[in-house]
Amino acid sequence: MPVCCTTALGRMRTAAVLLVLFLGHIVAPLEVPLDLPQPPTITLESPKDYIVDPREHIVIRCEAKAKPPPSFSWTRNGTHFDIDKDPKVNMRPNSGTLVVDISGKDKAEAYEGVYQCTARNEHGTAVSNNIVIRQPRSPLWSKEDNPPIIVQEGASLVLKCRPPAGLPPPIVFWMDHNFLRLPLNRRVSQGLNGDLYFSNAVVSDSRTDYICYARFTHTQTIQQKQPITVRVVNNGATEDRRPSFQVPSGPTSSKMVLRGEVLDMECIAEGLPTPDITWAKVSGELPTKRFTYHNFRKNLRITGVTEADAGQYRCTAKNTLGSIHHVITVTVKAAPYWIMAPQNLVLAPRERGQLICRASGNPKPTIGWFVNGVPIHNVPDDPGRVVEGDTIMFEDVMTGSSAVYQCNASNEYGYLLANAFVNVLSEPPRMLTPRDKVYQVIMNKPATLDCSSFGSPIPKITWFKDSHPTTLEGDPYVFYDNGTLVIPVAQAMNSGKYTCVALNMLGKSDNQVYLEVKEPTRILKQPEYQKVQRNRDVVFECKVKHDPSLNPTMIWLKDNGELPDDERFIVDSDSLTITEVTESDAGTYTCIMNTTLDQDSASANLMVVEQPDPPIDLELTDQKPRSVQLTWTPGNDHNSPIKSFLIQYEDSLHDRGNWHNMTEVPGTKITAHLKLSPFVHYTFRVLALNEVGYSHPSLPSQQYRTKAAVPDENPIGVQGIGTQPDNLVIYWKPLTGLQSNGPGLQYIVFWKQRGVDENWKSVKIANVSNFTVGGTPTFAPYDVKVRSVNEHGVGPEPSAVIGYSGEDLPMAAPDNVQVHVINSTLANVHWEPVFYQSVRGHLKGYKVYYSRQGSLHHHNPHHAEQQVITFNGNRTHGKLPGLHPFSRYTLNVRVFNGRGEGPACSNVEFETPEGVPGKPSFLNVVNLSLDSLTLEWGPPHDRNGRLTGYTLKYQPVNNSNDLGPLEELTVAANETRVTLLNLKYSTRYKFYFNAKTLKGSGPTITEEASTVIDEGHPEPPPHPHPLSPTSQSDRHPLHKAHPIVPAFENASFALREDGVLVSWEYLGPENKVYVEYIVENSNEEWKKEKVNNSQSHTLKRLKEGLAYKVRVVAKDHSDQMVHSSEELFVTVPAMTSRQVDIATQGWFIGLMCAIALLILVLLIVCFIKRNKGGKYPVKEKEDAHADPEIQPMKDEDCTFGEYSDNDDHKPLKGSRTPSNGTVKRDDSDDSLVDYGDGGDGQFNEDGSFIGQYSGKKERDTAECIESSEAPSPVNAMNSFV
Repeated sequence: MPVCCTTALGRMRTAAVLLVLFLGHIVAPLEVPLDLPQPPTITLESPKDYIVDPREHIVIRCEAKAKPPPSFSWTRNGTHFDIDKDPKVNMRPNSGTLVVDISGKDKAEAYEGVYQCTARNEHGTAVSNNIVIRQPRSPLWSKEDNPPIIVQEGASLVLKCRPPAGLPPPIVFWMDHNFLRLPLNRRVSQGLNGDLYFSNAVVSDSRTDYICYARFTHTQTIQQKQPITVRVVNNGATEDRRPSFQVPSGPTSSKMVLRGEVLDMECIAEGLPTPDITWAKVSGELPTKRFTYHNFRKNLRITGVTEADAGQYRCTAKNTLGSIHHVITVTVKAAPYWIMAPQNLVLAPRERGQLICRASGNPKPTIGWFVNGVPIHNVPDDPGRVVEGDTIMFEDVMTGSSAVYQCNASNEYGYLLANAFVNVLSEPPRMLTPRDKVYQVIMNKPATLDCSSFGSPIPKITWFKDSHPTTLEGDPYVFYDNGTLVIPVAQAMNSGKYTCVALNMLGKSDNQVYLEVKEPTRILKQPEYQKVQRNRDVVFECKVKHDPSLNPTMIWLKDNGELPDDERFIVDSDSLTITEVTESDAGTYTCIMNTTLDQDSASANLMVVEQPDPPIDLELTDQKPRSVQLTWTPGNDHNSPIKSFLIQYEDSLHDRGNWHNMTEVPGTKITAHLKLSPFVHYTFRVLALNEVGYSHPSLPSQQYRTKAAVPDENPIGVQGIGTQPDNLVIYWKPLTGLQSNGPGLQYIVFWKQRGVDENWKSVKIANVSNFTVGGTPTFAPYDVKVRSVNEHGVGPEPSAVIGYSGEDLPMAAPDNVQVHVINSTLANVHWEPVFYQSVRGHLKGYKVYYSRQGSLHHHNPHHAEQQVITFNGNRTHGKLPGLHPFSRYTLNVRVFNGRGEGPACSNVEFETPEGVPGKPSFLNVVNLSLDSLTLEWGPPHDRNGRLTGYTLKYQPVNNSNDLGPLEELTVAANETRVTLLNLKYSTRYKFYFNAKTLKGSGPTITEEASTVIDEGHPEPPPHPHPLSPTSQSDRHPLHKAHPIVPAFENASFALREDGVLVSWEYLGPENKVYVEYIVENSNEEWKKEKVNNSQSHTLKRLKEGLAYKVRVVAKDHSDQMVHSSEELFVTVPAMTSRQVDIATQGWFIGLMCAIALLILVLLIVCFIKRNKGGKYPVKEKEDAHADPEIQPMKDEDCTFGEYSDNDDHKPLKGSRTPSNGTVKRDDSDDSLVDYGDGGDGQFNEDGSFIGQYSGKKERDTAECIESSEAPSPVNAMNSFV
């Protein structure tokens, strides 16, 4: 089938299903407005079978409508009931309802009978059903003597109830004398007739109070049978037996049930063991969703019986010895039921119509017609009326021929009675549906628009939408004769105004209704399944989307009921939170979002888990000397399956009170075979483990004691180690009490020297884990072993291990030590190994001690600190990395063992060759002018050889950040400055500078500077450099330089209580930054305050009430301004403040005392540091040689000593150094382990040894004191005020 056809067919089927829901509405009986003449219609009557409540008045209902209003009369038992003659009977006003007062001596029994109500007016007569009035009855139990019942254990038993017949029948149950219901189960059950059946009796069934009760619901009374005594005796073993039925009897039975009623079938069987009952339909399946099992599957119940439920049903009783069957044949009869009940008929004069009364039943019912309560064959013939079985046809009706027709359908199981009038009227159309009614439906649901009208003849209905003049026809609309318009699947486009028009020959009428199609309510995020531990919190989310014009209401249910009234349940707009979850909170949680039109719901389960309950009923079986079987019963797993069981034991003989893990078994097992040790008093317990954790331990088992035996094992971890040159200490790990196997545990220690013809020596000791053998030769091998022994005998033969007596220091030094220098920082060392005998211990390796004796260049100071590198094992050579170039070294080699080092060999001297120099110590640009500048530098700290000169390269950088031609010149080694002439004005230059030795050029440092700006000055022609005939121009292609961004950005200020806070961002290279200010419109000079490595500064000296101009500037080393921020205009408001004499404040006095003490401590530290700084021999040499590397201490440097670690002077982008010439050393702590097996020497990045100056001591810094003299504490304190 094509897809399009399939889709269309699916829509048609969907529409058909939806329309069924509205069928009852569409075919509703015809309603005639009450302001028009019409025969009576019965609107309310009492049920056919009416059992009254004897404690209240009897109310027999009969209500009807008609125009003119009807009059009422009654018959009782087929004759007229004159209510005026009975003062106890009253009829309600404007009603036919009878009220019978039975509060006096009269009983309800006097008014029992069959009643029928009649309602009549001038247009016809309607009658009610026959109403049978009966009084409920609850008769007493007949007197009977119940002798004790004695039954053999295992035999079957039936206790008869035989309740009295009542009206209605009573509800039967069994209880004891304490009014507690007797427990029912598979073995003991109650039959439909109330009898109590025992499939097999047990001794616990013996009791004296088996009491059957009958509860009569209408009279609210309970009748009690005389107690029955049952004694179950055991006169010998009872054999098991096959099942047999206690009820019903025989292999087959039959049952009749009426259509629509409830079918109850039961099969109760006896047998030993107790049989199980199963049900099946012989020729078909049990009706899905209509059958249920009850009474432990002994009852099969089918509700809403239909003819299809007829047939044979087989119940089977089965136990281990066999099975038995019983077949119940069910027949289904039916009281009459409507196929089509007659409906009121409104006809205009000269019209035709018909009444149909169609019913079915089993047996087939007979149909009888009545006119105004009189059999139709007893009324005069009407030529316009023809009766044909269940149909009456009318033709050419005339005004005044209105009447009420009754149809009676009956068979032996009941009857149906229906009233339907024929009303002859001439009436123009009128609308019955309220005008401007608004219908709201959910999208994709059916929309039903009413156009209820009345007219005679029946009007024709047409529909219009909005302002369209054409009538609605075809898809998606469905029209019905009563005027109803149905849209099977409503969409948003169907919203709007609808107009229906009713038209007949006498006139027309119209009405307007409105349809609003709403978005459906949908749960977007449904609650999810949750598994949580007890006492945790859980959250169920339920996020919903709904039409914004509808007001939603969210409801949460637990197990389809209301949430518990507990503050732990917190309902939010889109979630449910349960705090501190308990086991009782487990269940199904449903969120329901309701609107006035629809709802959506979603459910999720909550499973509460926790650690399992401890196992119970621990039992020891199969007890043997070295094993036992442990069994247990698992506890509740609390919704989390048990993964494993952990078995622990306590040894109350050796380790009382401590529990040890013994073994673990899977969670599916409940037994464990445990291997035991001798001479232990065991007690066991079991812990269960699930995903939450371990349970509490079970109660301990009974104690199980094993007998003593000889040891099964010897100590482990036996070793012989000397602690002195003349002893041997034998160690072992002692046995535990569990390993001792008996009392009196001791150890036999054996030893003998290897290679010597002697017997084993031994000693027996206890309660120790080592033994010392004295007087041994140095580092001699021994065989040692340890054997366990107790009062029952010795353990197995132990294996011997080799140990050694104590070591002594090596006696010899390595010979023939040679050094081969590989390069300026690396050398190889070779030596001949010592003889094994001279080591006198385990050879651990060799250590090479070496130290730098000095530089081959007189400018480089040094410290002769000795370093060591270790080579493990029997090595004969090794590498010395990280040596300092152009230096003199000495070294020696020593062997070492576990005791220590041997003597050193004779010192060997060697020298390292030259290397490339380090970078110059600094590079500064000074004396900048329009076309010249001067470069100053310091020699490298690490010359690493004889300097042969310097190389300077420089090139301009234009405004587009392109690099210009590169110029190069060579400078002599003894020069420390050079002046460059004929440079371009207002041009930025980049300089590259490095030192050279014979080995090559060292690393380069860079600097940038700009010539002075001179507006209007013509650009000079290029000139060759005047200072160096070796200069040259490298015409390389232009390369992009890093772009220069504005130096100062985001300058701003903020007024604060302590002054004006100025903030900025500085991107330039200079580190001398100032905040300058001046009074606005004044001729004074700018005042400045220096900034210390910050991007904000507080001006505290501005006067109140004045306006200032403020800017931030950066200056170079010559104090020339190179960058400036935009000017800020700041007005300091005049402020009044409370004048407080702080000199009298306690906090101020305490603060001043603390400051004074702190200053005194700092002064002492400064004096001590200064005295230490002048005692280094290197400093004395440097002072004597006046080395230009060494820089004096600057006030702004804030450091003591020659070498500064101040991070404030790091070059920016690697291109600038401080103008005062100090440079931070780049130290590196490379380890010698890369070449040897250890070492504690340190080297810088080019391999030179750092320790030559100060070893590993860190340089100390101190607070900078501006004055060279000791500051006065009073002045210092005043500076804080």
